[in-house]
Amino acid sequence: MSNQPEKKGVSAIDFFCIGFGAIVGVGWAVSINSWMTSCGGPIPAGIGYILALVMMVPIALCYCELVPMLPVAGGGMAFAYRAFNETVSFISGWAAFGAFVSIIPWEAIQITDVLGYLIPNIKAGDPLYQIAGTDVYLVTIIIGTICSLLLFALNMRGLAAAATLQKVLCFVLVGAGIVGAIASLVGGNASNWQPIYEVTDPSIYGPASEGLKEVSHSSMFGGMMAILASAPFFLAGFETIPQGVEDAGGDIKSVGKTVVLSVALACIFYAILLFCFGYAWPWLEFAQPTAVGGEMTNPAAATMLRMLYGGAAGEVLYWIITIGALAGLFTTWNGFFMASALLLMGMARGRLMPRIFARQNKNGIPVPALLVCLILSLIGPFLGAGLIGDITSFSAAAFVLSWTITSYSLIRLRKTEPDLPRPYKIPGGIAMGGFSAIVTTVVFILLFVPNNPVYMGKTASLMFVGWMVIGVILYLVSAVQRNKTTKEERRAAMFSHANANTEA
Repeated sequence: MSNQPEKKGVSAIDFFCIGFGAIVGVGWAVSINSWMTSCGGPIPAGIGYILALVMMVPIALCYCELVPMLPVAGGGMAFAYRAFNETVSFISGWAAFGAFVSIIPWEAIQITDVLGYLIPNIKAGDPLYQIAGTDVYLVTIIIGTICSLLLFALNMRGLAAAATLQKVLCFVLVGAGIVGAIASLVGGNASNWQPIYEVTDPSIYGPASEGLKEVSHSSMFGGMMAILASAPFFLAGFETIPQGVEDAGGDIKSVGKTVVLSVALACIFYAILLFCFGYAWPWLEFAQPTAVGGEMTNPAAATMLRMLYGGAAGEVLYWIITIGALAGLFTTWNGFFMASALLLMGMARGRLMPRIFARQNKNGIPVPALLVCLILSLIGPFLGAGLIGDITSFSAAAFVLSWTITSYSLIRLRKTEPDLPRPYKIPGGIAMGGFSAIVTTVVFILLFVPNNPVYMGKTASLMFVGWMVIGVILYLVSAVQRNKTTKEERRAAMFSHANANTEA
């Protein structure tokens, strides 16, 4: 039984909706055909997400123990601070922050892209300019800007207000996914899964210069493993839970458990939809890029069901899936908006970032940090959809680095602070943490090794290296401000917001 006193605040159900909604965003509706392409079919892609559980659940279990043990903003950054030192903490925090803030403009790009398909006149006329071969229009910039401002205004009301919206949107996206899965099974055929594995079809696989997909695997197992190049990005939303733990109400132990539950259900959700949508339509047609004649314009899942059923039924299914996709887009965008601000605030408390970002208003809202997130969100509509693939891979690598450090933090804290109150202890203890550390370390290395199924590509690799170099420079420059306070004062500032039972 937990010694943590109960308090009013964000409930465990709210935290689950925050985490699950941030994980299962718009990807299932707009990226699912590209997952099939990358893995060589819906079957290897679906199995790949089941295998992703092997990597993700041990990681989530580490957070399940660490979150209620050290319930402060910062998540993995704070755990590394306690377990190791400021330098390791900064590496974890800066990597996570890069992953977080890349998701914010990613969602701003996606909403303008999806709405552009729904309302063709949005992209009428001459574009303002092109980026990465994609046209950018004035109207889409305005839409993305308005949505960014609305989310900023919502999050200025606090995590509880954002959680209320998250709960509603989460039910909408899950409901749409269930309807889509059932409709696919009713109208589909198992022959649509054939060929089970294929990476040579000339309408899909070929030179990247022609808008086709080049793969680095030649076996079904390689196809299953290929999902790990992007899965961390599409499963990373659970990170929003530890960022908001200071606003938790009730038994803090249950908050940690929502991390595991949200990750496990998200993997299963993705796998089921891959199997079902692949069952509904010949997957080689479903996966063919629109750039070379493919008909599955975004949201691809909605377009596929419209074509499968036709008439009024197809139109109804199209809009159900589209509304679900938009709901998912906002759950991820909303979840990471506040989470990014809270992570930046946590880093600033320990002087890993300028002190100004640690400031909160009288209602506890980190206003300066939220303003940074607003600026980054406003950048998204100006970038266009051409950079989405590289942003996805960069963010995935940054998340994996942060998770790796968190896994090692659990191991070290078990040894250095065995008496620290742990409302929840994960099964397997250090062995489970060690398994998580080994898996994440291997995946992180493979992301940078060419000619293997997990390789994330040259552009994303350069983006990651560039981001970390910028971080090192900022860390060194901020040393003057950091050294104006003692190490003990910085440590106290980092953990003073934890419950008295876990206070530093």
